[in-house]
Amino acid sequence: MLGKRIAIDLGTANSIVYVSGKGIVLNEPTVVAISIDDESVLAVGLEAREMLGKTPENITAMRPLRSGVIADYLVTEALLRYFINKAVGRSRIFKPEVMISVPAGVTSVEARAVLDAAYSAGARLAYLIPEPLAAAIGTGLPVSEPSGNMIVNIGGGTSEVAVISLYGIVVHGSVRVAGNDLDEAVAQHIRRKYNLIIGENTAEKVKMEIGAAFPLPKETIVEVKGRDSINGLPRTVSVGSGEIVQALAHPLSQIVIAVKGVLENTPPELASDIIDKGIVLSGGTAQLKNLDKYLSHFTGVPVHVADDPLFCVVKGIGSAVENLDLFSKSITRR
Repeated sequence: MLGKRIAIDLGTANSIVYVSGKGIVLNEPTVVAISIDDESVLAVGLEAREMLGKTPENITAMRPLRSGVIADYLVTEALLRYFINKAVGRSRIFKPEVMISVPAGVTSVEARAVLDAAYSAGARLAYLIPEPLAAAIGTGLPVSEPSGNMIVNIGGGTSEVAVISLYGIVVHGSVRVAGNDLDEAVAQHIRRKYNLIIGENTAEKVKMEIGAAFPLPKETIVEVKGRDSINGLPRTVSVGSGEIVQALAHPLSQIVIAVKGVLENTPPELASDIIDKGIVLSGGTAQLKNLDKYLSHFTGVPVHVADDPLFCVVKGIGSAVENLDLFSKSITRR
């Protein structure tokens, strides 16, 4: 095999890189810091995320993907180059083969933009795989069998729902509501109730600490620091888990609608399999407390959270890039 095979879960919030034979080698935020003066890349990943909301006028820290698709082509290319160089080193004789996950509903233009960015970043061959299919492979679902497997992959920018059978997606639905929208809902709630403006990193921290889809058995309080929207001075407030549950209700209801929409369009034979097996949750946002109970309550179908939900997609891409023949009908190449 000439060159290494690399799997990249290119997410809106986090990107994870897997190298064939080594496993997961990189897990960093999908953030790039750029100098406005000469458009050079100053920082990528963790270092760049620390700059969000803290940069001077001549530096901008940004997320180059919106809802799982490229919003800024040049920055995404720089991001992919950074990932490939970090995964296989700058000095290499052979260029690597790269497989990248994309939302199942991407347009041909959006798909071509990701492939072009991969080739520009140094790939010898580039492939795309639908994210829900990769997630299903990574969770260990029997995707090769003629039976229905339902996966709900909730990342940072999109929630993707799919029924998978015989290595392919039978029914698919997606909604551009996911982890980032939950963070935004937390920030808006705190601004409305307490007149306190907080940044996205703080909102995400609050969501992870006390956020839940259903009320927690015991009310939890956290201290939240931000800027008073009336007098502009720094201030600290105490926020309870119960009010965060209420703040998250609206974006979570949109995810439920997407799940119900796919269930309604699922062929009866596959629907009966799903009732027996249940729905599997993957993606970083699947770690939200009580999300499985919440979805099960509104759909009437058992819901299970996958082991290591954050890494399901990249493990699935890694398996697909190592077994290209099996998944040849489900991947896009150019």
